[in-house]
Amino acid sequence: MMKKEIITICGGLGSGKSSTAKKVAEALGFKHFSSGDFFRQVGLELGLSINKINKRAEIDPEIDHRTDEKLRNMRNAKKVVIDSRTAFHWIPESFKVYLNLSPEIAKIRVLNSIKENKLREQSEQSASEEEVFQKMKERFESEQKRYWNLYKINNTEKNQYDLVVDTNKNNLQEVVEIVVAEYKKWTVKN
Repeated sequence: MMKKEIITICGGLGSGKSSTAKKVAEALGFKHFSSGDFFRQVGLELGLSINKINKRAEIDPEIDHRTDEKLRNMRNAKKVVIDSRTAFHWIPESFKVYLNLSPEIAKIRVLNSIKENKLREQSEQSASEEEVFQKMKERFESEQKRYWNLYKINNTEKNQYDLVVDTNKNNLQEVVEIVVAEYKKWTVKN
């Protein structure tokens, strides 16, 4: 399989997919694409929060197909870092990264992220940590159900990835350095 100049970054909610992807893209001089932001934008266009668009997608596969089509088309891109829960599946020639984080820590990170990001704030519509945690669980369950029903994939199986990084043990800068270093090693391996 011919390796592509594409890095796909997956992970649970709050694991740092978007932050890591942006910084890795910056470090390598690559472009960045967030399927989560794309999906949120689709939800906002339909007047739906992120959880409501996830629930709607359970009965309307066209919503997922719209995001997946965008990801499949990116297979021909060069020098791009994609944060997505399914891009590793659509672009198997990419350097596939999984960011691992416990749900308890993720809950706090997501709440902080919502406060800092207007698009997330508009699409999440949550205030308390418990509400955020509950919505995270609902969203995760919805996504896992859809990905399995549509594609028979479980994106949490870590053996599908070239690199797994614990984002609790490593801060953002360390995670970026690990990803960049391992990507460079990966590009020269046969």
